[in-house]
Amino acid sequence: MERSKKIKFLIAAVYLLISISFFWFFFSNFTLDEITSYQFIKNNRDLIINFKENNFVIIGIFFFIFTIIWVLMLGFGSPVALLAGFIYGKWVGTLFASFSLTVGSTILYIFANLFLKKLIKEKFEKRFYSFTDKFKKNEFFYLLVFRFIGGIPFCLANILPTLFNVKIKNYFFGTLIGIIPSIFIIASLGKGLEKIINTNIEPPSFIKLITSQEIYIPIISFLFLIVIIFFIKKKF
Repeated sequence: MERSKKIKFLIAAVYLLISISFFWFFFSNFTLDEITSYQFIKNNRDLIINFKENNFVIIGIFFFIFTIIWVLMLGFGSPVALLAGFIYGKWVGTLFASFSLTVGSTILYIFANLFLKKLIKEKFEKRFYSFTDKFKKNEFFYLLVFRFIGGIPFCLANILPTLFNVKIKNYFFGTLIGIIPSIFIIASLGKGLEKIINTNIEPPSFIKLITSQEIYIPIISFLFLIVIIFFIKKKF
């Protein structure tokens, strides 16, 4: 028993060390002003797109590994989907982002099931107790609905199913299918931003930005998705 506790403590310490190292490395190389400036984004857009066209497999592997690390560091899914659309376009970007986020989420779920289950139960079991019977009846279906509806931070949604002892297979495919609609919309927005940046030397005005077909169609689609989610929430 004592050895098991030591192993859990060691894994948790390594996890925390990797998390701190990741954020330290990122913010020691880039300032917030840098990564939010239009010129920085445009310059790196050309670099990334050119590199992708010449090294599709390499950048695909890098993106996959980065996404898994990002999810394990409790990152949100939206930036990954936006970046995937920016680099790969809406269709390939959706596939890349959905699969990578699902793999990362599944690894985090397994980790949470092994080492954080007690803590998660203490914090969230009372709040989500009413869902237990539903998940027992059809855990794949309700996990699919849970993922599609969203409304919970992505990092938290990844570990909450530990409360319901969801099978890994159901977790993986429920997550993969459930996040695709929202990932597709965000990836479409990422592709739209890439196209606008490519065709504009200077940052476009806000009016020009939102009236661009590449931007307003994903936004309208997102609003339509929210309406669908509202009715599904009322039902389930």
